[in-house]
Amino acid sequence: MTFSIAARCPRTGHFAVSVASSSPAVAARCAHVRTGVGAATSQNITDPRLGSQGLDLLQRGATAAEACAIVQRTAPCADYRQFTVIDGAGGTACFSGAKVLGVHAMAQGTDVVSAGNLLANPDVPAAIVAAFEAKPGDLGERVVAAMRSGLAAGGEAGPIRSCGLLMVGEVPWAIADLRVDWHDAPLEELARIWGVWRPQMEDYVTRALNPASAPSYGVPGDE
Repeated sequence: MTFSIAARCPRTGHFAVSVASSSPAVAARCAHVRTGVGAATSQNITDPRLGSQGLDLLQRGATAAEACAIVQRTAPCADYRQFTVIDGAGGTACFSGAKVLGVHAMAQGTDVVSAGNLLANPDVPAAIVAAFEAKPGDLGERVVAAMRSGLAAGGEAGPIRSCGLLMVGEVPWAIADLRVDWHDAPLEELARIWGVWRPQMEDYVTRALNPASAPSYGVPGDE
């Protein structure tokens, strides 16, 4: 029911996750990031606790491979789960349990990992990874483009209805937390919302850290 990407920008150290699914509000359950630590996805009959567990392990010094192995070994009902993780050095790891649904696959690349289940074909995660690696520049742009490439490569076996983008930078909160919880074309809508949010993203960080120097809000009443 889900295909995803977890990625890191080696230049900035930022992390991002994006997920898409036929189920509603997928990003609320499956996307996990932590500033300066890493990113993870927990999907397929989802147990959201696994994402937090993986990030806790990274924060305590585990590599992505070590964290993934521990999660797979200790998670309740791990045979039903699909999990990906990326660490602060760009290391990646993933697993798919024996009872993951439908056509499922995983792929890893430089600073990126992708997985999916109930896919139209097993090439979707590899297409996501290839698209991410091929596109230079901004992490959010790369992640959104990669997810759209995954959809173009087949996506889920059925239509997707929700998606999201979660990203962290230098501050201890998400600098992007964008969700499309139910829509006929959720990735197109996510790309549109990202286009609105991206030019303002750093301004909202400035407003939190140093409001005296923050840009004008540009709304009625802000004269």
